[in-house]
Amino acid sequence: MHPADLKTTLRAVRFDQNRLTIEDIVDIAQGRASATLSDDPAFLACIARGADFLDRLLREDGTVYGVTTGYGDSCTVTVPPELVAELPHHLYTYHGCGLGENFDPAQTRAILASRLASLSKGFSGVSVELLLQITRLLDAGLLPIIPSEGSVGASGDLTPLSYLAAVMCGEREVWRDGVQVPAAQALREAGITPLRLRPKEGLAIMNGTAVMTALACMAYDRAEYLTQLCTRITAMASYTLDGNAHHFDEVLFSVKPHPGMQQIAAWLRSDLPTDQWERNGKRLQDRYSIRCAPHVIGVLADAMPFFRSSIENELNSANDNPLIDPDGERVLHGGHFYGGHIAFAMDGMKNAVANLSDLLDRQMALMVDSRYNHGLPTNLSGATGPRAAINHGLKALQISVSAWTAEALKLTMPASVFSRSTECHNQDKVSMGTIAARDCLRVLELTEQVVAALLITVRQGVWLRERANPEVPPHAAINAMMDALCKDIAPVVEDRRLDPDLRLLIQRIRDQAWKLYV
Repeated sequence: MHPADLKTTLRAVRFDQNRLTIEDIVDIAQGRASATLSDDPAFLACIARGADFLDRLLREDGTVYGVTTGYGDSCTVTVPPELVAELPHHLYTYHGCGLGENFDPAQTRAILASRLASLSKGFSGVSVELLLQITRLLDAGLLPIIPSEGSVGASGDLTPLSYLAAVMCGEREVWRDGVQVPAAQALREAGITPLRLRPKEGLAIMNGTAVMTALACMAYDRAEYLTQLCTRITAMASYTLDGNAHHFDEVLFSVKPHPGMQQIAAWLRSDLPTDQWERNGKRLQDRYSIRCAPHVIGVLADAMPFFRSSIENELNSANDNPLIDPDGERVLHGGHFYGGHIAFAMDGMKNAVANLSDLLDRQMALMVDSRYNHGLPTNLSGATGPRAAINHGLKALQISVSAWTAEALKLTMPASVFSRSTECHNQDKVSMGTIAARDCLRVLELTEQVVAALLITVRQGVWLRERANPEVPPHAAINAMMDALCKDIAPVVEDRRLDPDLRLLIQRIRDQAWKLYV
């Protein structure tokens, strides 16, 4: 089905001056929602007032940065009136120097939606037609091919957003149904007329934080799910290790009042009834990767409200320069393109997420080691009898988990402290927010790989523990998770390649296939 045909069946996200959420952007990115520009007359009039005010300034020979002057350090260069109309074309043209992997389709949809959100606030001096052009690209499934590298995060995401500006004008290339097509051809065949940008519109599209904000929305959604999934894995690891469920006691956690950490402990209590501990006389204290799991996962859980606030405030901001006050009829020169809040959120998030990798890596090391797994086979091998001698279970998988964890931990160096002075020292302090967001997504990817490996591990471990201690079955929540995992992956009895299982589980994680805690 063509994207335009899907629009009537999707939730419509309305773009105007009202507040949007992370979920709105993620749903558009994942194809669960469509982007619709408000048709409210008051909103449309507000957008028009900004553009009309700029037009009047130009007629009255007003000086406006980026409209009648050059850009950045070239702001002292006056553009001759007869060349003002060509300036936006030059802006997106000379910024066409991005490299690296291209953003994937979901990320690109999020970028378009994030830029539309900011421009819809009514302080960018753009026309209604420009806003509609972004919705047309989304409706038609024409996604600008945007290289991921080349932004320092102030003045916003100039280079990557130049690819959006160019495509709106019928230049460069788009993805259409997975095929690369020249933008001019794609727009023509979709019945979309290329824009001719008005004097400030190139700057309005490019001089903002849309790329880093879009990536942050995607990162938040993935990190939020990992808090739950890592908690469920911890419960299954505790059961595998014949652990002590009293470590998650409600009174114990009531005296350390971090609400996110307390929530993780409560979820673990729901998965691990304590009556089994008394019945089996388990040891007094488990190792830290089990006992302190709420304290590790809880750091991320407690940070998530701050991350949400920072990301959604940026999403709902007018963040280009200069801003246009259509009612006060003023041009306001500032620095709202600076992505420091996103940079800090992404640096913090990748640190907390990488710690999840490290936690699970340590849990796996206990589960596969017969010195610490309390009676289970070495490497959790399911082979028995003479064939046990030639089977190695999860030995290599544990090595891979260690590699992925090490790479995730290596990437936790904060990007936001690596500001570089650029553009003749006009941009002498920059946010590096886009690099921080890309790093965070890579840490999430590596952590999801670790999580996939741990799902195989706990599926194997719970199966072996039930076989070793049939008198103590797992609680209902763990049983339900086991049933779901067993539909995808068989126990490892004879050695087999595991990458197909890992890839399937990674897709399940990305799809958030399991409903874990209410």
